[in-house]
Amino acid sequence: MQVNETLSEGLKHEFQISIPAAEIDAKVNERLIGMKDKVRLNGFRPGKVPVAHLKKVYGKSVAAETLEETIRETNQKIFNDRGFRLANEAKVTMPTDQAEIEGILDGKKDLNYSVAIEIVPPITLADFKTFKVEKQVAEVTDSDLEDALKRVADQSRPYAAKAEGAKAAKDDRVTVSFKGTIDGVAFDGGTGSDIPVVLGSNSFIPGFEDQLIGVGAGETRTLKVQFPKNYGAANLAGKDAEFETTATLIEAPQEAKIDDEFAKTLGLESLDKLKDAMRERLAQEFAGATRQRLKRELLDRLDETHKFDPPESLVNDEFDLMWNSIKAEMDSSGKTFTDEDTTEEKAKEDYRKIADRRVRLGLVLSEIGDKNKITVTDDEVSRAVIERARQMPGREKEVWDYYRSNPGAVAQLRAPIFEDKVIDFILELAQVTEKKVSREELLKEEDDKDAA
Repeated sequence: MQVNETLSEGLKHEFQISIPAAEIDAKVNERLIGMKDKVRLNGFRPGKVPVAHLKKVYGKSVAAETLEETIRETNQKIFNDRGFRLANEAKVTMPTDQAEIEGILDGKKDLNYSVAIEIVPPITLADFKTFKVEKQVAEVTDSDLEDALKRVADQSRPYAAKAEGAKAAKDDRVTVSFKGTIDGVAFDGGTGSDIPVVLGSNSFIPGFEDQLIGVGAGETRTLKVQFPKNYGAANLAGKDAEFETTATLIEAPQEAKIDDEFAKTLGLESLDKLKDAMRERLAQEFAGATRQRLKRELLDRLDETHKFDPPESLVNDEFDLMWNSIKAEMDSSGKTFTDEDTTEEKAKEDYRKIADRRVRLGLVLSEIGDKNKITVTDDEVSRAVIERARQMPGREKEVWDYYRSNPGAVAQLRAPIFEDKVIDFILELAQVTEKKVSREELLKEEDDKDAA
């Protein structure tokens, strides 16, 4: 076997490999000999079929399998001998001339092929004991609890009919009946009777609720709207429609009294029990936000201390994934780059930087996990599946079946578990200081795109 490296440019390498016909033919014969005791052919006793006859019957198929295995083993040896860690699948280029292919399968011609790869660069890990990170924590205050209770009460508030002749205003609930048409033709799902609509809730397609502002009970209006481009029903997506709509009842929201009776409407026996449950939920929310901020700061430190050129193909894949998502979102919302105070070229530049960061951090986390034997157990994955199933009551079996038959979906569950275990490993070594902050500080949005 001869191996010649024809390209070594950064992380990209190409090799030209030549394997003698005699070597391949010997492997084919070895396979055929191994088949003698297993093959049953008319006219021959078990185990007595001549290799020459087996070659005549099965030669080409066995040769094809042998070539596939030989190429795989040869490539793996080339990569292992050089200590290469591949960024993606190797690209193998085989002969295309039919006569040459036939000669190789018949054991008369040497196999000559090329393989192109892109590798992961060697990564020198930082000393995590030198990392200094700040852990922001917030306690649940009585004010936080009162605000949360008020939000729950607002979501559950009662409504009362407005006086005769009153007009609908924002936050009012309007009961309507409507018939929708596109180009004058009614469409499936476009008709409804006695449907309550809270104005400002954005629960209907854009423009529908806005045009009900000022409507009175018994009044009929023709509402002109456009279905979103990403609407679930493809036959309606992006279409202009008209809804002949009659309001039958106008109701105003009432103040919800937060007491024991209110708690009972939520399935709890008293206001004190409701407060306890709400305080616990807020504490979990704050703990989650603390974890996210700490993780973000740690990832920033990893980004600062691990600068290298990641494999271009991985960056391109990550960028394409993000860019396609961004474009689809902008198309569905009708926004342009000008609306976002940027240009397409500048946006591409920004997202390519984010793609570069994501790939580098992914490789660094993987390297930390490999070097420190951090793994995700099957039990941990199973617990993650159980958690997903709990989120879909009544469909648990469907969730189990989905993950059992979709290795890619299981990998998506495994990845964040692995990442969190690596983050915890680093935090055990890093110098972590705790800082008390307010709820507002802890939950405030980040402007930085990388952080987001």
